[in-house]
Amino acid sequence: MADWNPALYSRFETERTRPAAELLARVPIDGPRSVVDLGCGPGNSTALLARRYPSARIVGTDTSPAMLAAARERLPTLSFEQSDIAEWSAAGPIDLLFANASLQWVPDHPRLIPRLLGALAPGGVLAVQMPDNLEEPSHVLMRDTAGDPHFASLIGDARRLRIPILSTQRYYDLIAPFAELDLWRTTYYHPLDEAAAIVQWLRSSGLKPFLEPLEPEQQAQFLAAYERRIEAAYPAQADGKRLLAFPRLFIVAQRRVRTSSTADRA
Repeated sequence: MADWNPALYSRFETERTRPAAELLARVPIDGPRSVVDLGCGPGNSTALLARRYPSARIVGTDTSPAMLAAARERLPTLSFEQSDIAEWSAAGPIDLLFANASLQWVPDHPRLIPRLLGALAPGGVLAVQMPDNLEEPSHVLMRDTAGDPHFASLIGDARRLRIPILSTQRYYDLIAPFAELDLWRTTYYHPLDEAAAIVQWLRSSGLKPFLEPLEPEQQAQFLAAYERRIEAAYPAQADGKRLLAFPRLFIVAQRRVRTSSTADRA
């Protein structure tokens, strides 16, 4: 996938950072020595971690050189590394793995989640927030637009562009044997000025893989066709705003500490 655009992504930074702050507020540890921000983007989530844990060794990771450059400019005293979460491994046990709006891009969660839990120190925490919006009009209409004859041969099967995350029940079954678990789902409602603002929000994230196979003129045509659908799906409210519903799934898993008696029975 082509590189991300930090400036475009950051146009809605306040709205994008709020879920990260609410995820961090539920992390039940103080004073971790090692923290990794998996998929740190331009560093907005990493900045939250640095404020809460000023004494921790914090490392941000991302696949995107552009995002890492933006993060380093924002937080020059912290460490940032280029890596793919699907292949990432820790040099030693980690006290906090933080993944805000990143794991939804990574395949094979039945393997990924246990591997991340295994990277935690005893008592360590895996904190995850993922958009759960593939069945929202915003994303259904991406696939519908990609299915138009004008675009279908260029984009192909739109369903392959982002694999759905697992059900809440499946995440529970994956995690509960190893960790104390806090699971919740929140739907945010973002009032935006017009349908075009919804398109701009999604252009830096969900729309990205749809646009990449297209030439610039084709991208403009796709966005215009998509915006017409968004205009109809998100009617104006009484004040003229368009209300974008955005469901997100949250997971906070604290790895259990094995006691000596537990170890003796194993």
